[in-house]
Amino acid sequence: MELKEIMRTLCEPQGPAGFESAATAAAAELLRPLTDELHTDPLGNLIAWRRCGLPNAPVVMLDAHMDQIGLIVTGYEKGFLRFESLGGVDGRLLPAMEVELLTKNGPIRGVIDALPPHLLSADEAEKPIPADKLFIDAGFETEETARAAVPQGTPAAFVTPFFALGEHRVCSRSLDNRSCAAVLLAVMERTKGKPLAVDVAVHLAAQEEVGGRGALTGAWSIRPDYAIIVDVTFGHAPDCPRHRTVAMNGGAAIGVGPAAARSVSDRLQKLAEERKIPWQFEVMGGGSGTDADEIQTTREGVATGIVSLPLKYMHTPVEVVDLRDAQAMADLIVAWLESFGEE
Repeated sequence: MELKEIMRTLCEPQGPAGFESAATAAAAELLRPLTDELHTDPLGNLIAWRRCGLPNAPVVMLDAHMDQIGLIVTGYEKGFLRFESLGGVDGRLLPAMEVELLTKNGPIRGVIDALPPHLLSADEAEKPIPADKLFIDAGFETEETARAAVPQGTPAAFVTPFFALGEHRVCSRSLDNRSCAAVLLAVMERTKGKPLAVDVAVHLAAQEEVGGRGALTGAWSIRPDYAIIVDVTFGHAPDCPRHRTVAMNGGAAIGVGPAAARSVSDRLQKLAEERKIPWQFEVMGGGSGTDADEIQTTREGVATGIVSLPLKYMHTPVEVVDLRDAQAMADLIVAWLESFGEE
């Protein structure tokens, strides 16, 4: 399957943090024929193993998180729904946003209320509306009907569909981080049947957006010797500070800093140069803000590398990635796996 279609398949199911099961089920269907064993752990992480057959082979963990940002229903105001965020939702974007309430009986469409500009005071017009002043309107007329249809604790998510944006880019909700999960699936497709010197554990993590919880428990059970974490990073756009972003269509962004083992990042850079794989630096002065921060300090420590995908409009319903960058990431990780032990 082409990388673009893998992304589309993974982005289609909703899976806010803590409610990833539909998304991980879609990934499991694609991973099952590419791996030797597969299971979902108690926290919701999807873990798939491919054994190389060599005695005492090193274990490599390939990690991407599956959860997306979202909302959760906390209460009612007559027929309207109160909510809080699941992960880092930007409150400036919420008014007039269309959402999907993920009830046990199926999704219900709703919209987040928005005051008409005509009714705003001059002071209100200059400030974003606080999220705790907003409500979801799903068409209920009374609290009783709203409560019966959408119980407290029901998650909600944005509804932007996956679509092409120009020749090489795609736009969707949840590209953070389903796009990188798609990269790992492409890696497993390309290495199927090839001799490797490592056992590979693909780890599609739960609950990264609320604190890297899945990475912590998944790494504890996998016990990796090495790990490659793939996640999105800030792609350059006209209103972004250039020194804090990386280039779209600049290639795989290789993390450099305390969160990445120098031996792994150096090897990735060398392979990219040798094989003419497009790449760029991503300098991380402290923590990486990815699952690497939890994985590298698990048990005795894990030699960890970070390969990031430039993404525009992070944590919005209209995230954008360039498929050429995703392909470069897949090329680089395949090269790293196939050459393992040569350095």
